[in-house]
Amino acid sequence: MMRDALVIGVQTVLLIVIAPAIVGYVRLMKARLQGRRGAAVVQPYRELRKTFRKGMVIADSASWIFHLAPFVIVGATVAAASLAPVISAAQPADLLGDLFVLAALLMLGTFFLALGGLDPGTAFGGMGSSREMTVAALTEPTIAIAVLTLALTTGSTSLGAIAGTVLKTPAYAIGPGHALAFAAFLIALIAETGRLPVDNPSTHLELTMIHEAMILEYSGPYLALIEWAAAVRLTLLLTLAANLFLPWGMATSLAPVALVAALLAIVVKLAILGLLLALLETRVAKLRLFRVPELLALSFTLALLAAASSFFTK
Repeated sequence: MMRDALVIGVQTVLLIVIAPAIVGYVRLMKARLQGRRGAAVVQPYRELRKTFRKGMVIADSASWIFHLAPFVIVGATVAAASLAPVISAAQPADLLGDLFVLAALLMLGTFFLALGGLDPGTAFGGMGSSREMTVAALTEPTIAIAVLTLALTTGSTSLGAIAGTVLKTPAYAIGPGHALAFAAFLIALIAETGRLPVDNPSTHLELTMIHEAMILEYSGPYLALIEWAAAVRLTLLLTLAANLFLPWGMATSLAPVALVAALLAIVVKLAILGLLLALLETRVAKLRLFRVPELLALSFTLALLAAASSFFTK
């Protein structure tokens, strides 16, 4: 029991700690691809430290929801991160929750983020919240169905069991259903984390914001918590993409050598996925808002096709 709690805790802490570095790495790769020097990978840590030390300016119209939202967002994101297999395919957290619990936790964080944006009653907060819920209505089911495709193939909705089964039977990773699910998951990942072409995390134009519009009224420690939770969510989804669809390199035992090799494997896979994300953001422009549902509908259709194909490829 103690060992299981330690495995869950170490993997969760690892995701939380490296999350700002993943954001910094994507920024750095994007800058290099654009011919700029770019900030160091550790820059997000400096920004978080600076933001935590700042004072907070809170609107008079803000209620208790505004104060509660950052803590619920962080709590839901950390709880979701605790379910993800990071370095070990033998995931004790499978006893705590599965794919559907993960999807519910992600949706809980999105819901309270939208509530926090709506609560002060500002125009931009309401606009961003309405847009966020429109996006979430398609991205959350897409992520669930894409992973459900793997569950239908492997016979389990537990994330660790899915990774372990694909790792033991590589044939499950070969086929059109797996490829369609992976493509749908990547598109949903981009939308869920507010990246181009759905949203621009570095924009300063309020009328084009989605995620940033919801947190305009937050400052100080509240803002730092929300930004850290967003980084953890990005790292979590990248980890799921790496370890559920491409689980090779994960440890099948708790032997030190296997764990070190698995740690190196996940770092390499996250670096590759981060580079692909940066490459995409340097090659595409932000979509017009009314075109975003079309892209998300495409990803949802791909996920449905992947799930349907799993019944014919067993």
